[in-house]
Amino acid sequence: MIDVKIKKEVFNNKYLPYLNDKSRYLLFYGGGSSGKSYYIVQRYLFKCFSQKMNLLVIRQTGNTNRDSTFALFKQVISGWNVSSLFDITDLRIKCVNGNEIIFRGLDDAEKLKSVTFENGELTDVWIEEATETQEADINQLKVRLRGGNTEKQMVLSFNPVNVNHWIKKHFIDSGLATVCHSTYKDNKFLTDEDKRVLEDFKNTDPYYYDVYCLGLWGVLGKTYFNARIINDRLKDIRKPIKKGFFSYTYQNEKITSFEWVDDEDGFIEIYENVIDRHPYVLGGDTAGEGSDYFTSFVVDNITGKQVCKLRREFDEVEYTRQVYCLGKYYNNALIGIEANFSTYPIKELDRLGYEKQFVREVEDTYTNKVQKSLGFKTTSITRPLILAQLQKIVLEEIDKINDKDTLEEMLIFVRNEKGRPEAQEGGHDDLVMGLAITYYIREQQSFNLIESDKPRPRESSFETSFRVKEPTGDFGSRIEVI
Repeated sequence: MIDVKIKKEVFNNKYLPYLNDKSRYLLFYGGGSSGKSYYIVQRYLFKCFSQKMNLLVIRQTGNTNRDSTFALFKQVISGWNVSSLFDITDLRIKCVNGNEIIFRGLDDAEKLKSVTFENGELTDVWIEEATETQEADINQLKVRLRGGNTEKQMVLSFNPVNVNHWIKKHFIDSGLATVCHSTYKDNKFLTDEDKRVLEDFKNTDPYYYDVYCLGLWGVLGKTYFNARIINDRLKDIRKPIKKGFFSYTYQNEKITSFEWVDDEDGFIEIYENVIDRHPYVLGGDTAGEGSDYFTSFVVDNITGKQVCKLRREFDEVEYTRQVYCLGKYYNNALIGIEANFSTYPIKELDRLGYEKQFVREVEDTYTNKVQKSLGFKTTSITRPLILAQLQKIVLEEIDKINDKDTLEEMLIFVRNEKGRPEAQEGGHDDLVMGLAITYYIREQQSFNLIESDKPRPRESSFETSFRVKEPTGDFGSRIEVI
């Protein structure tokens, strides 16, 4: 029987709700000096006293454990005056009740495979500085936690840097893990001087303060858009009011009717419903080289607010038909689709009878006559222009951008070694370019209310339907926190 009494005061209040959390995957991330690693050690010792547990502590490089996680365990054990309950050898800690803690690195696969515990099976894995690891390695550790008769848990801890990191998508965005985000402000054990040092970065290096002190997702390197403004906006961002897609009737090679379908997994997100008599613009970036997604945005041309986003991997035919319906839905919006990689969507919209498309003017180098063509063309001249315009909107009117995914994509839109703005390696720029095109084409749309008595362009045989479909054991120990 181990009889240990631990006062609540030894824990930071931020972390107390997670003391007995039994989630399969538990993430602690945030800014530096938040005390999360120290708490995780406390939590494992508490668990070690109260139940059967065998813990494997992992870092990318095994020898880094010695001066970090292993040292931290020895520090807390000493601070709690429970050294007599543990046998501590080289990178191995054994409790008198038989529970064990072993420290290993992902850089030595053979040693990792040979890890065995004297009593029982592996029940817990803690991956410290998890952003240093590869997804494939973590998946292998997940496999090791399967089976057996005891509850299993994996804990990951890290400071976020790259918003495009696989951990964010795998565990956080998917909702797979229980997540605790913390900063130095949650660490009651920091001195006032410690806090002042960190808060001085607000003035000397705002980006460092946001990413490393507040633990906001950022990017390695210099972002093209103002990262601090984007992170501030992300704090206030709201979910779309509805998600879904358009169901339509296609007869005699025409779309004769359509209706909005609510679907939580839908690829169209609406942030503001259509307002009567408001003019809208709809821009789009088609999937091309280095891109897997078709995207479109809708902007209210009176308020300048981004009110809708479409993003999906699908074929040009379906993309064009969804854009057609979306344009009609938003008061026959002006549509401007990128023409670089395929002109099919532009030609098909015209064939379907969509009457309001963006018109670009190009001077013929032979005749010097101005030629007019449908669709937006991204060139060495227009690309910097539309990006600079979007950069200005981020600086001055960031509240007009409502989509979380787009803002996060802006954080990984960086200048390369030649100074060209582009998505960081491994990332996408479909949303950034789509929104940039949408704002650029606004000048060809009215900035005034549509006259109520003025007929809106549509085919005489077209009837729009706006019906909405509803989406379809006792361990023999006593431990208290007092």
